[in-house]
Parts: sequence; C-alpha cells; structure tokens
Amino acid sequence: MGYIIETRGITKRFGGLTAVDNVSMGVNAGEVVAILGDNGAGKSTLIKMISGVHKPDEGTILLDGKPMRLESPMDALANGIETIYQDLALAENLNVSSNIFLGREKTKRSMGVFNVLDHEYMLKESKSVLDRLEIEIPSLKNTIRTLSGGQRQAVAISRSIYWQAKVLIMDEPTAALGIAEQKKVLDLVKSLKTQGIGIIIISHQMYDVFEVADRIMVMRRGQNVATRLVSETTADEIVGLIVGSETVKR
Repeated sequence: MGYIIETRGITKRFGGLTAVDNVSMGVNAGEVVAILGDNGAGKSTLIKMISGVHKPDEGTILLDGKPMRLESPMDALANGIETIYQDLALAENLNVSSNIFLGREKTKRSMGVFNVLDHEYMLKESKSVLDRLEIEIPSLKNTIRTLSGGQRQAVAISRSIYWQAKVLIMDEPTAALGIAEQKKVLDLVKSLKTQGIGIIIISHQMYDVFEVADRIMVMRRGQNVATRLVSETTADEIVGLIVGSETVKR
C-alpha cells in the first residue's frame, strides 16, 4: 500500500538560496514521521509546501498516490491536509466550539429570512469530537484564553480531526508545555495514529520524537540526509546526523 502523502524531488528556492533541495519523503496512514534538523535546515519550508503555503519550484506532491497542485492552504485543507503551527491559530476571545468551526461556521435560518450562527449544533459537534479523542475541557463555552497550553493544543488537534484530516502536520506540538501536558499531547498523537491518520511532526524535543514517531527524517542544508526507523536508531546517532558528525548510511 502506498503513502498517504508523499513528496518526490521537491525543491524550493528563494532567490539564490535553495531552502529545500530535491527532497523525497512519504508518510503512511497511521504512521508518525518526525522531521528533525538544525535551524535553517529546511524543515519549515518543506511543511509549508505540503500545506500549500509555498509552491515547489520542482518536484511533485502526491496524496493517496495521485499528484496534486496546491495553490493555497485552502486547497490543502480541502484535500484533508491540516497543519497546526506553534501559535495554533486560535482566536483567544472565542470559545472552544467557535474555534473548532472557525472559518467554517455552521449557520441556520432565522425567521425564514436571516442566516444566523447555529451555536447549539457547533457545541454538540465539538463535544462529540472532544469525547471521541478523550479530551477533557471543563466547559466548551470558556474562551480559549482561559485554557492551559495543553488544552489549547488539544482544541487545535480536535479542529483538524473534526474536519476529517487525512494528514496532520504538527510544528513543535509540545513546545512551552509542562511535563504533564506534554504527556497528554503525546498520548493524543498516539491515539490519532490508531485512527489511521498520517502525522508529520517537527520537534526539537528528542524524547518526544522517540516516544511517538515511527520514522525520523533528518534534514541538513535543505536536503534529506537520512531516514531512520526509530526502533533501529539512537538519539546519539540522530544528533550526529543533524550536526554532520555522523557518517550517512542511507
């Protein structure tokens, strides 16, 4: 069975700088692939091409084995590719259900003339997806600013799952979280794996990567220098590959 999401030889240049250089990689359904590398290695540019922010100058992106051209992040969303960046893109002044439906609000007819927000429907559906993921939030009517960092991350993940993500890209999902909340997020990632979602994680937290990832792809100077099964590597080898002190054996 083929990859759910795959890149073949994609390259991105910004003027004279080649940020991503001929990178091929893939993620299976129900698999977590971690992309590691030093600052400036090309990780963020790579995921921005997969999520429709940047267009590759060369190469192909495939979803379920079919080449696709992403003109914008909305194209990626329409194809089931959801991205959760470090800032989570949540509206702090809105409640949980409003954030899960942010930009895709459900409306209903009022007095047969006006379209108004269907808060009852959005609240019910939000509770359903949170229950499915076993996420506990005291009240879905609370604004996002009242939630902890882990709860905010859970809301962002729930939003992606509700909108039927096939591929979930997570940029530093445990950054700035306490140890207990890091564990909750990692447990949630494991739960998503069992539901057949392909997950790409960018992280500087080596422990987190070895806790949830199946494979690790190491980038250096815009290239994919090595891919390792987590079960067949060590943190020391990965660090060596990142800094260039480890001999690359493909």
